[in-house]
Amino acid sequence: MKTNEQLQKDVQEAIKWEPLLHPAEIGVTAADGVVSLTGTVDSFAKKKQAENAARNVAGVKVLVENIQVKLPDSKAKTDVEIGAEIISAFTSNVIIPQDKIKVKVENGWVDLDGELPWDYQREITENAIQFLPGIKGIFNNITINPDTNDTVSKKKVEEALKRSAVDEREITVSVSGTTVTLTGTVHSWQQKEEAGRIAWKTPGIKHLKNKLEVDYEYNL
Repeated sequence: MKTNEQLQKDVQEAIKWEPLLHPAEIGVTAADGVVSLTGTVDSFAKKKQAENAARNVAGVKVLVENIQVKLPDSKAKTDVEIGAEIISAFTSNVIIPQDKIKVKVENGWVDLDGELPWDYQREITENAIQFLPGIKGIFNNITINPDTNDTVSKKKVEEALKRSAVDEREITVSVSGTTVTLTGTVHSWQQKEEAGRIAWKTPGIKHLKNKLEVDYEYNL
């Protein structure tokens, strides 16, 4: 088990390792596996990269992210300009069904709404714009509405987890209608996210409750 000081140092080093980030901009505190990030950066891309770097550090059980985005005048754009770039980004990606997505831009903050049949499309939609200059943050409110009437199969989710690199021995899958719930323990944040990604591929799924706990020590 890492001490608070060691975990704090490891997260700071992980942030320092990212070429895009400046460690002096981001404050890190750690307490019993809960890591908090604070500070101010000049792009949404930096905010996301700091978050990803921190949660991939062994020992991080909960991440509290309070990084603010403050754009310098040289990078500031009007909402109209941001909207035009979003349209261009969507148009260049044939996987994104633009007719099913509604976008609102207000003071650099982007709201994504609509319904899509698969979660990977929701993820791709956000990823397509998160590095655009001028964006301060993204609220991804897109919901999943499958274009199939397939009954969600608990057995298929369990089989998919077994085929993956995720250690499924401590994962319990339950299904209620179109909702899949994952409970239990995994030994890394990456495994928690991968288990969720796999579950989202289940035909007919509308909602996922990923309640997996991360314990880096349980399987040692």
